[in-house]
Amino acid sequence: MFQHILVVCIGNICRSPVAEAMLRKQLPGKQLSSAGLNAVVDEGVDPKARQLAEQAGLEVASHKARQLTPAMLQAADLILVMSDGQRRAIADMSPAMLGKTMRLGQWLENGQGKDIPDPYQKSQEVFYYVHRLMDDATRAWARKLG
Repeated sequence: MFQHILVVCIGNICRSPVAEAMLRKQLPGKQLSSAGLNAVVDEGVDPKARQLAEQAGLEVASHKARQLTPAMLQAADLILVMSDGQRRAIADMSPAMLGKTMRLGQWLENGQGKDIPDPYQKSQEVFYYVHRLMDDATRAWARKLG
């Protein structure tokens, strides 16, 4: 049912590429990709995010940030965003996509859901906190989708 999963954040250099790598590891056989609403096009993963991802055994070295397009939204079976604001931004871009757009943190906080904050240009501690949140969130999605 959900074969192609698209993970979206703002710049596509901190959260979405790492969450994509986490889901790829947990959901082999699924097609995963990521993009940014305001991507830092062709940039690699932020060094702080990359360090944590590589310590966790995730492959992010070849990532190049991509700008989100309507075609990417259309191709995805499930679109995972970091916040309600990003969900609304996708709805503004393409209202028909709202039904398949959910927060990555949907199953956190005992199913109440939680936004994944943007660690960009913040401390290593913030990056670590966000990494742990995304790890918990992707594990919850893997249980639902696996």
